Amino acid sequence: LTYNTDFAQVEVDEQQVNLTRFSVFFPEKREFFLEGRGIFDFARGGGPNARDSALRQIGGGGGRSSFGSGNAPTLFYSRRIGLQGGAVVPLVGGGRVTGKVGDFDVGALNIQTGAERVSGAESTNFAVVRVKRDILRRSAVGGLFTNRSVSVAGEGAGANRVFGADATLAFYDNVSLVSYFARTQTPGIEGRDTSYQGQFIYAGDLYGLTAEHLVVEDDFIPEVGFLRRDNFRRSYASGRFSPRPQSIEAIRQFRLEASYDYILTADTGILETKQTQVGFSTEFETSDRVGMTFADNYEFLVEPFEPGGDVILPVGGYGFRDVEATYSVGAQRRLTGIVTVRAGEYFDGNIRSIGFSRGRVALTPELSVEPTLSVNWIDTPQGSFRTDLLVSRVTYTFSPRMFFGGLIQYNSGTDTVSTNLRLRWEYSPGSEIFVVYTEDRDSDPLRPDRFDRFTALRNRGLVVKVNRLFRF
Repeated sequence: LTYNTDFAQVEVDEQQVNLTRFSVFFPEKREFFLEGRGIFDFARGGGPNARDSALRQIGGGGGRSSFGSGNAPTLFYSRRIGLQGGAVVPLVGGGRVTGKVGDFDVGALNIQTGAERVSGAESTNFAVVRVKRDILRRSAVGGLFTNRSVSVAGEGAGANRVFGADATLAFYDNVSLVSYFARTQTPGIEGRDTSYQGQFIYAGDLYGLTAEHLVVEDDFIPEVGFLRRDNFRRSYASGRFSPRPQSIEAIRQFRLEASYDYILTADTGILETKQTQVGFSTEFETSDRVGMTFADNYEFLVEPFEPGGDVILPVGGYGFRDVEATYSVGAQRRLTGIVTVRAGEYFDGNIRSIGFSRGRVALTPELSVEPTLSVNWIDTPQGSFRTDLLVSRVTYTFSPRMFFGGLIQYNSGTDTVSTNLRLRWEYSPGSEIFVVYTEDRDSDPLRPDRFDRFTALRNRGLVVKVNRLFRF
């Protein structure tokens, strides 16, 4: 149960560079919604290697996301609760229950939020019910229901609801089938409100195969979920050959992969996205990995797209190719991370990118730094621009019960420098004290009324929070 909920101790989001025309996904970090969240997963499956690939996928608009993922809707996305239009909406109270009733896994969530003037949010009730049953050896079937009492997308007053059924079937050690059917109800909107998927995965060590068909209709609107893109019909296939050479001692495994992605608009059948990829990677016995991916892309813009700066790409079809090289350092080293270099075409222009992600430097047993860097140079007939993103997380562990964490970020796209500093002390088992300082500053040096590029304060906050665990 929760009342007058506060999440001041939660670390802020890591910013992302988005060069696509679709929304980006930010993970949930609030502990109340993280506990027991696995029961609410819908239509999730696949073998251990199903999503581990050298390939990367554009998926619409020029940015790259993980192989074979990112297009299927998430029917329950807990960040819809307490956040709207970039503003924090107060949580009045609510409760969550998860557990097992006979052969069924059951999860239920009900949260009441208050009104918020900046985003225009009204007092709203959020309800989610999930029921799932294990069948056979490693398979499951289930259903999901979500309700948002005040619809923001509807053409009138009323609630937005989602009804969904899913099945995850696993056969032998490497074969799985994933499918779902879902429908939404939105005030004033009828028809074209369904989504369904069928996916086959073979994830053997030597060979891999994925085939998928996914449909999201134009008026499928899960307002307690996340939808990266709508109104599309996707056909996708990928194959992998990954031998382990016995004659080369330094090589653990080779991986050759290819994929084909074909996306039409669901209502008119217009080709919107087409992508062919071929990738090759080598994993060494040191766990280091080097790879290269070639992509041939086609994108049809149904409306003008502004990727950054003052560049606006006009409506029309675009064919472009690019290549991406990656080097991943093994997790056992003092310095780990993934270095990425990308070059090629971007719609009707060109792109060059360098990046460093998932980095970690263990300076001492107590002190570590996790840097992230992304720099993109884009040149088009409509203009040129550059995006810079620098993120650094610092963690110092005083003891098993006390640590300090700092997250410092610079984003040229929003012209901000942000700082989030957190001290956590578990003064008693399960009981904690948090001291949290946050600050956002404007980094735009071109404003004539700002003489120091880091002195324009946007907001600042200092919070001290105490949790107490009572045992009965």
